[in-house]
Amino acid sequence: MKKFDKERLLLAVAGPVIALAVAFVLSAIVLVASGKNPVEPFALMFEQAGFSDIQVLIVNQASMYYIAALAVAIGFRMNLFNIGVDGQYQLAAMMTAIVGAHLDLPAVVQVPLLLLTALFTGAFWSGIAGVLKVTRGVSEVVATIMLNAIATSLIVYMWRPDVFGVKVGNNNTTGEMHASGWIPGIDLGAAGEVYGLVLLAVLLGIGYWVALNRTRFGFDLRASGASETAAAASGVDPKRMVLTAMLLSGAIAGLAGLPILLGDTHTYSLNFPTGIGFLGIGIALLGRNSPVGIAFAALLWAWLDKASPELDFHGYDKEIAVIMQGLIVLSVVVSYEAVREWGLRRQQRRVGAELAAGHVLGAHNTKEVAGR
Repeated sequence: MKKFDKERLLLAVAGPVIALAVAFVLSAIVLVASGKNPVEPFALMFEQAGFSDIQVLIVNQASMYYIAALAVAIGFRMNLFNIGVDGQYQLAAMMTAIVGAHLDLPAVVQVPLLLLTALFTGAFWSGIAGVLKVTRGVSEVVATIMLNAIATSLIVYMWRPDVFGVKVGNNNTTGEMHASGWIPGIDLGAAGEVYGLVLLAVLLGIGYWVALNRTRFGFDLRASGASETAAAASGVDPKRMVLTAMLLSGAIAGLAGLPILLGDTHTYSLNFPTGIGFLGIGIALLGRNSPVGIAFAALLWAWLDKASPELDFHGYDKEIAVIMQGLIVLSVVVSYEAVREWGLRRQQRRVGAELAAGHVLGAHNTKEVAGR
């Protein structure tokens, strides 16, 4: 491996490693300050990761985190902050559940229809923010935050029994989806069942990497994110790229809730997972918008979620995992900036050394010519 490649790898790995180390240390300090053992909670959670049933729960949860983080990462690549992933995936999940409960087609038609429903719902909801940005200059951050609130209100409205809602006890649901839209999981016996759409998360990660690194679209996206002016000078329409990135980000976000919807709950209710879109922001940051990095970050987040309940049985608050997630996000921002500055200084020193060496060599050659 070339020296330059090794340095790039070091810079890519240094940020997350430093962030995780700092987060662990700060979490330990919080435990010490509260009079608790700073090591035992982490040992207990690591122990949980060795149980097969917990591993299945982690993989299932990570699949949803991964898809949400990919949606956020697409926006980040374009210098867009799609903070509306949470509203996009929840609204998409509800619309998918409604379609699945009211249509009963053959599975070969029903499943693709449900996937397309989620895709188009997410894309439509994020596209509103994209249109507002390119036509009126409205910040996508403000627009997507407002759209999150509107999505929540719209969901509450559609839960009404006289609209699409079905009252089951004290729970509002969309009714159970027809079995033709269910996606079977991978049965691992006593360990449980892995969601079938975990494979979709894998395919999306591969597609994300190929699209960004092996296509003209990916180059235009990254170029526009780096500099809209330079991209425009090379023939790329920045406004079109902004709208495309927002549509694509929303479409992927719309799929984030489907692993559990089509693989487990088969209905959208008050118990449906919330907050996945916001967690996707931290996961995308920790994974540095890389499909592999995001995968490890999603598994880490899922491990913190699924292993922390064990702490309650040993006199510790499981909220230590939530504290650690927050510390990771803060540490990521600080460590990445520190690593970036360090990388820039190293590059400047290397360039300076090369210029100095070239200057000395040039002067030496000039003397030789003069001597002749």
